[in-house]
Amino acid sequence: MIISRAPVRITLGGGGTDLPSFYEKEEGFLLAGTINKYVFISVNKQFNNTYKLNYSTIEEVKNVNDIKHNLFREALKLYDIQPGIEIHSMADIPGGKGLGSSGAFLVSLLNALHYYKYGHEAHPRTLAKDASKIEIEILKEHEGKQDKYISAFGGVKGLTFHENGDVSVAPLVNEDMILHELEEHLIMFSMGTSRRGKASDTLKSLDIKLLEDDKDYMKNMIGIKDIGLTAKKCLEDHDFDGFGYTLDRHWQLKKKWHQDTTNEIIDEIYTRAMNLGALGGKTIGAPGGGFIIFYHPSIDKGRWAFIDTMEKFYDLKYTPFKFVDEGVTLVWGENEI
Repeated sequence: MIISRAPVRITLGGGGTDLPSFYEKEEGFLLAGTINKYVFISVNKQFNNTYKLNYSTIEEVKNVNDIKHNLFREALKLYDIQPGIEIHSMADIPGGKGLGSSGAFLVSLLNALHYYKYGHEAHPRTLAKDASKIEIEILKEHEGKQDKYISAFGGVKGLTFHENGDVSVAPLVNEDMILHELEEHLIMFSMGTSRRGKASDTLKSLDIKLLEDDKDYMKNMIGIKDIGLTAKKCLEDHDFDGFGYTLDRHWQLKKKWHQDTTNEIIDEIYTRAMNLGALGGKTIGAPGGGFIIFYHPSIDKGRWAFIDTMEKFYDLKYTPFKFVDEGVTLVWGENEI
């Protein structure tokens, strides 16, 4: 039995600049951090000479090409895994919520399959590159690279996406102190039934605009990249309130250029949070749904008063989290090679 896990992430600035349609023309940069919500993959040899997959449904086939789940199929093909294997997936948060769960799923799966075949874990960069290859090159998804890289490496990192496709992963100065301060001030809510669309639809729309050389969209994305760089500087300078204001700048810019980012309910939630002292915030993932996160300068009683008041609106649900500095890892590895 082999068990692998990979953390999901929160984008803290510069989201969208990891799309090839952007960074191949203008070097991309974003800031992201992994949290203590995971995607787990377990792998085991089985007696039957088939591929047996357990996720939201169950598949059992003899030929890898008959697998319906795109990520399972292409991961097994990439590592040339033969039939006679059973794989289960589980997650702390369901997919489609905008926390990069598909990237974490793929990185965790590849980590388990690599150990299954070779008897040792792969380097995080190898897993991130292979996961990006599957989603972007093989499946031709309108996806960026951040989810795969941040889930593989873990922590709060600055990710630079170079024009040639290489990705630089850099820790922040005094990252441990930054993690603690962010946990004190960032507050995340699930918006439940207020969800209105899919995050992938927004990425597809943005990707197409950039591929068409839409100069206004490119200018907008350069502005979002600059916000990501400013957010990093604020955190490293311990100007945490300044970081909070970058979230608001990002939100105002994003909703101006991506009309499906918000809706009447989201606007009401955001306005109420700002009236209650939040310095900034942003939705994470699906347009008008998924999660929404705010930076609030208060801690202790002020923090809890903010949470209590916000939860009374619609079906908001406070979702506590902590940042984690560990990326993909093997939880358990016992295999006969």
